Amino acid sequence: MLPAEFIARMQRLLLEQYDAFAACYDAPRHTALRINRLKTDAPPDLTRFDLTPVPWAKDGYYYAPDTRPGLCAYHDAGLYYLQEPSAMAPVGLLNAQPGERVLDLCAAPGGKSTQLASEMAGRGLLVCNEINGKRAQILSSNIERMGIANALVLNEHPARLAERFAGFFDKILVDAPCSGEGMFRKEPIAAEEWTPDTPAMCAARQLEILHSAAQMLRPGGRLVYSTCTFSPEENEGTVSAFLRAHPDFSIETVPGTPFAPGRPDWIDDPAPGLEHTFRLWPHLLAGEGHYAAVLRRAGDAAPADVPYERGAKLPRELLDFAKDAGAAIPEGTPVCFGPTVYLAPQALPQLAGLKVLRAGLRLGESKKGRFEPAHAWALWLKTAVRTADFAESAQETARYLAGEAIPGEQAGWTLVRVDGLSLGWVKGADGQLKNHYPKALRRRNG
Repeated sequence: MLPAEFIARMQRLLLEQYDAFAACYDAPRHTALRINRLKTDAPPDLTRFDLTPVPWAKDGYYYAPDTRPGLCAYHDAGLYYLQEPSAMAPVGLLNAQPGERVLDLCAAPGGKSTQLASEMAGRGLLVCNEINGKRAQILSSNIERMGIANALVLNEHPARLAERFAGFFDKILVDAPCSGEGMFRKEPIAAEEWTPDTPAMCAARQLEILHSAAQMLRPGGRLVYSTCTFSPEENEGTVSAFLRAHPDFSIETVPGTPFAPGRPDWIDDPAPGLEHTFRLWPHLLAGEGHYAAVLRRAGDAAPADVPYERGAKLPRELLDFAKDAGAAIPEGTPVCFGPTVYLAPQALPQLAGLKVLRAGLRLGESKKGRFEPAHAWALWLKTAVRTADFAESAQETARYLAGEAIPGEQAGWTLVRVDGLSLGWVKGADGQLKNHYPKALRRRNG
């Protein structure tokens, strides 16, 4: 049930459009997924999900809800990310490119970060930050599932990052915490928790986050600010306040977008160009409510240098494992946290003093003269010397995801694949493939 104060405000703003807006809350919500091109350029057959393209999202597709793609092994393999269709828009507006330095400042649960990683094609540095510890863990898990090697996952306050990364990034996404009005249909609890004071509280926090983001963007860089709310105070109002405080930023026009314009007439003292920001309305497109503004910092300068992490030496046990298993190692900077080895993006900033959840691709752990590979490494790989290949519909696939051993003649560490997509590790001996699928991810079989 929608809050009465929210209804009154939307009636006042939308006037004759309000009835169409209200009617969409009685309609089924739209479900979508986004293909992960880091996994493959030739996905297996997905026609069972009744896919139709999301017009504004590269690799985004609506699916029929009753097909439940989240229960398919392709989801476990990181072939796609289930993502609300309107939420795919901000990353397209940011236009991140391979090789750039990109920051997703409020990144959990990871939909936009994983979308950015796909756009960057594994090249460059992607920093994914989340201030909430529990949500940061979910973010880190999604980065792993999608086979992303060039991401640094942090659990920091934006102001602390601004102290370390002044002028460092080419592109920054601020998908800011908000009152969640655009998600009332998808998440009814957001409507239950909403109060008339919520937008003002959120707007103050959003402006603080944007101030930190501004310090970290290089001159000439692009910043996309987005929310999932209808509140003018949090949308046009926050952008206007930010532009007044940062006169070296301006709103950038992005032609050809299929979204409604921003509404400068809904706030007092609007900044120039607010009509070139974007509103995604659930009664005008097949998605939930969203807002986005594309901001450009004046000037043209290369990203600033910072102290960089000195790479460690890869342990002999790891190199021996990689040779035996035929497991490729991505280019990057080796980083060790005790026995745990990561292969981090090149030109990795120094990590000392930062709360780091994931420093690139986790390769595994050295253990008393042997090496145990990480699940993340398996998901990044395309192939290995030894593979155990199963169809998605095969009983062996279900058994593997349930953590059970599987009959097999391979000896040693072996990469499990489902219809050609890497899924995890097994270790073969005596006609059995011992299961190394992470216990936290296992499903019940049958």
